[in-house]
Amino acid sequence: MKKIFLILSALITVLSLPSCMKLDVEVESQYVKENFPVTSSDYTALLGTMYSNLSSQYGVPYWRMQELSTDAAILPARDGNFDDGGQFRQLHYHTWTFDHPNVRDIWQWGFGGISNCNRLINITNSSAVSDEAKVTSITEIKGMRALYYFMMMDLYGNVPIIDSFPVSTLPGNQTRAQVFEFVEKELVSLIPLLPQKTSGNRVQLYGKPTRAMAFALLEKMYLNAEIYTGKPRYTEAVAMADSVLKNTNYALDAKYADIFDVNNGPLINETIFAIPYDQQIPGNQITRFGFFPALAPAYGINVGFSISMSTTPEYYNRFNIANDIRKSFWLIGKQYAPDANRKPDLSKPIFISGTNTQIEITPDIILKLGKPMDVGNTAADQAKGVRSVKYWPDINAIQATRLNSNDMPFLRLADVMLMKAEAILRGATATAVNGELQTPLVLLNKIRSRAGADQATNVTLESLLDERAREFSWEAWRRNDLIRFGKFEVEYPLQNDVLTMNKDITRRIYPIPANELKLNTNLKQNPGY
Repeated sequence: MKKIFLILSALITVLSLPSCMKLDVEVESQYVKENFPVTSSDYTALLGTMYSNLSSQYGVPYWRMQELSTDAAILPARDGNFDDGGQFRQLHYHTWTFDHPNVRDIWQWGFGGISNCNRLINITNSSAVSDEAKVTSITEIKGMRALYYFMMMDLYGNVPIIDSFPVSTLPGNQTRAQVFEFVEKELVSLIPLLPQKTSGNRVQLYGKPTRAMAFALLEKMYLNAEIYTGKPRYTEAVAMADSVLKNTNYALDAKYADIFDVNNGPLINETIFAIPYDQQIPGNQITRFGFFPALAPAYGINVGFSISMSTTPEYYNRFNIANDIRKSFWLIGKQYAPDANRKPDLSKPIFISGTNTQIEITPDIILKLGKPMDVGNTAADQAKGVRSVKYWPDINAIQATRLNSNDMPFLRLADVMLMKAEAILRGATATAVNGELQTPLVLLNKIRSRAGADQATNVTLESLLDERAREFSWEAWRRNDLIRFGKFEVEYPLQNDVLTMNKDITRRIYPIPANELKLNTNLKQNPGY
């Protein structure tokens, strides 16, 4: 299913996806009578452009903006390698500018996706398909547009609202609260029209907007509403959670590892919305950057990965609960080849190439004196920093791309449950679902049980944040969580550090890229930039 989905997504790659730089592209420049889509296959492929665009940048620049700006992930230089003009340093220390490549690329990606959705609505309305088919297609398109808008609102705050195509006048910014209201109204209006997951349609709906996706995205918005709009909406967050939890076709998967495995996909029970990937471009690049390449042969991998990305000692130290399976997805200490159950085979130590010295990964990130965020590049230096194998390495990865086929979950049931627990801790009332009263402790311990971790006896906001760190590591939610908890500016100094974090709270949203301000003078820069 995953391959079919991606092939369909790529069929219409000849379409350019304009960003805010090209809002005046005429729809006639793309479609005329001779090439106007007619068949259902034409429209399936046409709508696939929404998804191919989403996957193209989600797993790298979007992910980096959400994770490398926090304690969860760090991409240090290795004797100058991987410095890449300081862009990873800037994310770590919150010193990015409005010409940072990720800031620029994700703005264009997000508004390219929005503009494409608007164009698809225009095309669908002009088509000869049945009214029922039009409603179905436009509902799907608007669901994806709402997702893009949520991402842009979360990252950039005050962004333009563009809901038509073509655009005759370059738009100005709307406030974050206005964008929130726009997305909220859109999702609420779509809920009765969106399909619901059943045991029979899970494959067809995989990676597409569903009613549960709308509920979960609204829950995420309401949980963060005080940040986005200044007004708490915790009761509504609980209501949205319950709307998902009542659908028994969603359930926590028995094995945590299955959610992120190479062969994950529509058979994962708890996935509400995921971004499908394959070994082809764009592909999942988490393992390419986060795996320890000297281990590749022992893991059955025949491609070369990078050596750079890891987590911080402080983040890893949160994996401190007895029997917690989630701790096993970090590589630390002396390294052994995995056995058939993916556990270290103590009879098969892995050595540094050409030596009798066993590879040992250490948690501390010790910088070279006088070098900004540079750990050096000796064999010992390369082993600094705990690595992640949460997205298990793909033995079918090919050298040409070095990409994995693990799909990346964006919304899943465990998140719905922990968001509900947090909303209750912040003042909402606990509710019953399917006859069970779901208190924060009950919800937290469901997550712990699946992980095999010892049960909690109490839960606070602080302990819940730590649980979210354990459950959602490297799933692109850490920045969102830390901002909501007022901890985005907490600094964890690295040993021998010559740089310090910019703790200005205006860094909680990213700047509008410099080139967009030049091309559209109706845009106003975010405060602090």
